Amino acid sequence: MVTELAIECHDVCAWYGTREVLHGVNWTVPRGSLVAVLGPNGSGKSTFLRVLAGMHPKWSGQVRVEGREVGRMSVRERARWLAYLPQTHRVRFPFTVREVVLSGRTGRFRWRPSSRDWELVDQVLSQTGLHELADRSYTDLSGGEQQRVLIARLLAQQAPVLLLDEPTAHLDLHRQCQFMAMLQDWCRRGHTVVVVVHDPNLAFAWADDWLALRDGVPYCSGEPLWAHNALRGLYPAELRHLPMGERAAVVPSDSLAPWGRPKCLGNP
Repeated sequence: MVTELAIECHDVCAWYGTREVLHGVNWTVPRGSLVAVLGPNGSGKSTFLRVLAGMHPKWSGQVRVEGREVGRMSVRERARWLAYLPQTHRVRFPFTVREVVLSGRTGRFRWRPSSRDWELVDQVLSQTGLHELADRSYTDLSGGEQQRVLIARLLAQQAPVLLLDEPTAHLDLHRQCQFMAMLQDWCRRGHTVVVVVHDPNLAFAWADDWLALRDGVPYCSGEPLWAHNALRGLYPAELRHLPMGERAAVVPSDSLAPWGRPKCLGNP
């Protein structure tokens, strides 16, 4: 089944117990797009991503990925069509980096990996700058290095749709930009990426589109969030935007961060 839409959501609701956290979300994503999901803490971003991945226990509505209903997919089918990286993921055993990345291929083989699987693992290790760590134990790595390994594991899965929940949280600025550029390149190859980020500037600089969630419903979707003071309605903070070509950067207003000389230790 061929569709121009990679993701289709119709009247999606989700609950934790009796508390409804998503309220009738309708949303579509064209194939090959890089879409950033923004919103304050508790707005439903992570829950929404789990629903898209078929991982949330209590939800209603319809979610289609590449024309297939997520709610009817087996675990193996989901692994073929969807790659999902949650906020937290622990590898408790001392697998090597290469073995952890290979585990992203388990949905593609039944008994043992082929030479092609190992080739793809090495390609991804090279793309993510992890080849020098390939034989290191995952549990010996720093938090940022571990996050990069999990991202490489996701890419090795080679699913057409990637769902990532705050993947840049433990990365330094250089790695954040490098990673977002890699996602852009992945989309140019025909993949579709939905990524939750907390920093609006990452979203505005790299994403093709934005979905803002506020109290479990879309807010100002499909248009620049810096327009018409939209961010002031999303975050309880005074912000201003600085035009950057056809996009913008967001900074605190003068009332939050005076732009005078920083008062560091040693300054009068």
